[in-house]
Amino acid sequence: MAQTPAVEIQNVSFRYGSHQALDDVSLSIARGEIFVFLGPNGSGKTTLFRLLSTLIPPQQGTIRILGHSVTEESLQVRRQIGVVFQAASVDGKLSVWENLRHQGWLYGLSGAHLRERIEEMLQQLGLAERRDQAVEKLSGGLRRRVELAKGLLHRPRVLLMDEPSTGLDPAARSDLWNYLERIRRQQQVTVVMTTHLLEEAEKADRLAILDRGRLVALDTPGALRSQIGGDIVSLQCEDPQQVARIIEEKLQLTPAVIDHTVRLEHPQGHRLVSELAPLVQEYVRSITVGKPTLEDVFIQRTGHRFWAAEPTQQDPAQQEAPA
Repeated sequence: MAQTPAVEIQNVSFRYGSHQALDDVSLSIARGEIFVFLGPNGSGKTTLFRLLSTLIPPQQGTIRILGHSVTEESLQVRRQIGVVFQAASVDGKLSVWENLRHQGWLYGLSGAHLRERIEEMLQQLGLAERRDQAVEKLSGGLRRRVELAKGLLHRPRVLLMDEPSTGLDPAARSDLWNYLERIRRQQQVTVVMTTHLLEEAEKADRLAILDRGRLVALDTPGALRSQIGGDIVSLQCEDPQQVARIIEEKLQLTPAVIDHTVRLEHPQGHRLVSELAPLVQEYVRSITVGKPTLEDVFIQRTGHRFWAAEPTQQDPAQQEAPA
């Protein structure tokens, strides 16, 4: 018998007034996956995170976590999820130990069992020597570890993380991912996170790319990159429309024009450059060839750059997100 997915999202839509935050999103996440929702600000990530963590109910569609409806069985869901918010949820005036003790009380843990769990988390996350230190005195990376310890204290089966690398330097970010890999392997925890960092999404088992509330791509990072036809050839120029017309007329190719860049997908990029250079050299500043990235996948699916997708106004979900 097939195992129930860790997360099932079916035809979920959500609006804030006239703003369509999510538009008919459907996908499932297998147990034990490290799954990433990737998208720029305003893509719907924060709204989806709030729905998964039972902070708001779906307006349309259904969400089930470990077989339980987030709407009708929210209490059962909350017992089985750990949540790490983008905004700090620790009390800076309290020590690491005190923060974890209060978190344990919220989940009904007490006595020797709570002390054992706190000790276990302190050891696993390298916080044992900081137990009595006020959280406000810790570095950003160490504070993020305390947030993780809080989210994992009650042994959740699904860990939800909203932009977990916010404020972390590269070394702390690497430590975070090493720990996530370890808990997935040792405790069979399913990790679901949101991020706007393309390099972070590369580490996921699978990822969903969101753009303006729509699901535009879903697969492993490698499979998504492989769907692009070979190399990416980019030409930087002042008049990209003119360059695009020359390429169409002389080479019978159909380039994409994005901002001041003419972009082509080609199985043999370096050979194409040798044909392009004599035709357009007086019009372009530079020509580059590279292997496809997740941003190239985003461009292919949406027709615009990753950061160009950001709205002029803040996502309503981010405005209302709890501290």
